[in-house]
Amino acid sequence: MHWDREELRIGPAARREDTPEGDDFEARWQSYYESTFNPARANPTAMRAHMPTRYWCNLPESAAIAELLRTAPARATAMIERDAAAPAKRMPEKAVAAMHDQAPASLEELNRLIAASEPMVAPGSTRAVLGEGPMGAAIAFIGEQPGDQEDLEGRPFVGPAGQLLDRAIAEAGLDRARVYVTNAVKHFKFEQRGKRRIHKKPTAGEVAHYRWWLMEELNFVQPQFVVALGGTAMLALGGKAGPVTRMRGRTTFLGRPGFVTVHPSYLLRLTDEAANQEAYRAFVSDLRAIRAIAEEPVSGDAADVRQSA
Repeated sequence: MHWDREELRIGPAARREDTPEGDDFEARWQSYYESTFNPARANPTAMRAHMPTRYWCNLPESAAIAELLRTAPARATAMIERDAAAPAKRMPEKAVAAMHDQAPASLEELNRLIAASEPMVAPGSTRAVLGEGPMGAAIAFIGEQPGDQEDLEGRPFVGPAGQLLDRAIAEAGLDRARVYVTNAVKHFKFEQRGKRRIHKKPTAGEVAHYRWWLMEELNFVQPQFVVALGGTAMLALGGKAGPVTRMRGRTTFLGRPGFVTVHPSYLLRLTDEAANQEAYRAFVSDLRAIRAIAEEPVSGDAADVRQSA
């Protein structure tokens, strides 16, 4: 078949001497083929089984095959040596132990350690996002991790989920200025998609890495009541995972009275309007129950437990 940009003609068969010797596309294809050739998996027998060598002359990349096979053993050896010389895996538990050895004497000192630490979960995050609120707050809300807006501003719960939390707190009759808010993980973990940074859930190991900081933070703040917003916060505070729907309600975290409820970002993900409104009402109901519990008189035993936690 021949196309001269105006008419398509069929037959007769083309003559071999009329075919071009090569073109730019073939050169680019050969470069691509050479760059994707894996020397560690070179298998001439399989290559011949897929296409007999008598047909190799018709392939643009065939000119490179012989040299690629000849150098494959040396290239594979070099790859192995590079892997053996790769930097050792980071040991975050040792980094945490080093922080613990510094024995911060105040929340300010602890925050300086966190701010100067290397991000465990997100090398591209802008900064550690620290907790906010008064010392001795009646209630401490613990979220999962900072979001994109929190990472940019350096403050917790200032993005869409934080704004929803503020609204629910107000409806429940709580004073946002009198509660403490922080996150189980102090850096924003994300996946870059074009210009957007998309939230990625931290792993159990990453949550464990930040757990020492969270426990020290609560020891300094000494809240009367601790609220886990979502499963990640529940894992960080209690050391075990579980469905929020089953664990939802009153509980204790290492001797501290607490409560498990959903994270406000869960509400933002509900696209059905009726389901969203119902879930929001249940969330506000949880916050009202939290307010009532936090206003209960504190017994001497409970105060001793919080002091020693």
